[in-house]
Amino acid sequence: MKKKNILNKLIVGSLAFGFMACTSNYMDINSNPYEPGDLSADDYALGSAMSNLASTVISSDINTAQFTDCLLGGPCGGYFADSNAGWGNTISNYNATDDWTNVFLMSDRVVSTLYSNLNAVKAVSNNSGSPEPYAIALIIKVAAMHRVADAYGPIPYSQIGQDGKITTPYDSEEKVYDKFFEELNAAIDILSQNVNYRLTPTADYVYSGDVTKWIKFANSLKLRLAMRIANVSPEKAKEMAESAVSHEGGLIVNNADNATWKFFSTAVPNPFSVAVRYNEESDGGDSHVAADIVCYMNGYNDARRACYFEEARWDDIDYVGVRRGIDMAPMRGKFINYTRMKVNSSDAVLWMNAAEVAFLRAEGAAVYGFNMGGSAADFYEQGVRLSFEQWGATGVDAYLADATSTATTYRDPEGLNTYEGVLSDITIKWDESASADKKQERIITQKWIANWPLGNEAWADYRRTGYPKLLPATNAGNKSGGVVNSNRGARRMPYPSAEYTNNTANIQYAVSNYLGGADNMGTDVWWARKD
Repeated sequence: MKKKNILNKLIVGSLAFGFMACTSNYMDINSNPYEPGDLSADDYALGSAMSNLASTVISSDINTAQFTDCLLGGPCGGYFADSNAGWGNTISNYNATDDWTNVFLMSDRVVSTLYSNLNAVKAVSNNSGSPEPYAIALIIKVAAMHRVADAYGPIPYSQIGQDGKITTPYDSEEKVYDKFFEELNAAIDILSQNVNYRLTPTADYVYSGDVTKWIKFANSLKLRLAMRIANVSPEKAKEMAESAVSHEGGLIVNNADNATWKFFSTAVPNPFSVAVRYNEESDGGDSHVAADIVCYMNGYNDARRACYFEEARWDDIDYVGVRRGIDMAPMRGKFINYTRMKVNSSDAVLWMNAAEVAFLRAEGAAVYGFNMGGSAADFYEQGVRLSFEQWGATGVDAYLADATSTATTYRDPEGLNTYEGVLSDITIKWDESASADKKQERIITQKWIANWPLGNEAWADYRRTGYPKLLPATNAGNKSGGVVNSNRGARRMPYPSAEYTNNTANIQYAVSNYLGGADNMGTDVWWARKD
């Protein structure tokens, strides 16, 4: 049936970008009833809502992105290290206050923005008889909310936004994931029946209105989430993973289909380009590249270093990262010499790339015996090749043939935070005779390198698999009072204290019945638990 394209004449609303101080207070999500805005001008409402929805995956707001990705997922996943010596309470030191740990749940830039705009899209879709925009909105919803669930564990989800409720019950993480799969399947079904539908490109800064690419992203996201639960729900994981791979709409298999948000410019900068350099004059910047990923890439002589990183400022060192989880006070004034992230204001923000999809299929085949449509070895090599291609790096054949190189030992040029232990003995070249565990380490290590700078994905893989092997926090840097094991790192974020005041009964029930441990950074989320 031919549908009316209601977006042909839309005017895209502007996003609001706040430049708040790093310890700003955030709105309680339960103070917002999630009612849609004025829909008197459907086209305008839809255009604005679709752009605002995209901003909730990795926030367009610089300060929010700094917290969620530079100061949370980035350090916990081995990508970034804090480098502001004036900070006394950080996630990396395992003693963060609410201002640091609450941003996914409490920020008005994530959950409340998502649901208010989701409802706006749903209303316009219903009014127009065109379900496709809402289907795309559901995909974006899952892309944003799985990051929230992965950070905390149980979260309010199934009842958010219903009946204008202010206080919202929590769902178990297993139920949340079931809803994710349900919503992705629904979106995939709708879009698969309407593959010729097109959003106006100015309403879609990810795929320029191409529904077929949204289907590929949805299937790929479904595969990501299926692998996330493979240890705790293997049958469900197998079902979802194999259905994603076999779907006629396909997966992201080439870099032209990568999910990237191409919204940014000099006037509206990529949030990482600003966030990592906050306080640059006084402390050299709030975040630097972590020692972990630099040690691996140095050891592998990885050509992508020049694409990912700026060179260090020592004459005899090209790339050297900052160790995570250290006492930063003795490093005051020294951070500026370490390697920083290479990013421009107009760079797109990555959501998911073809390399990740290849590595997901490699792991599914090699470790869990899922039917991924090919061999683990082939998918592994595809993942590396796709990553090199994505970044325009050379030398991939020699890289894949390297059976001897390993991560380097971390030696701090300042002599304060050196780690003499062996980080990992994993090499690059595929070894079909290796154990399933070694195959998993090899796959996840290369996936981790290829997924830069998706820190929350890196953190999720690390908690789920134990790979890649990361540097432990120092004794002086672990300020958790014994709550967090330095070798395992933070396992989740604690709930904001405001939830215990404003949503008391619901959060108490969730902690007692769903969380599986104390509400602190040392308790594993559901999918990371191991018997």
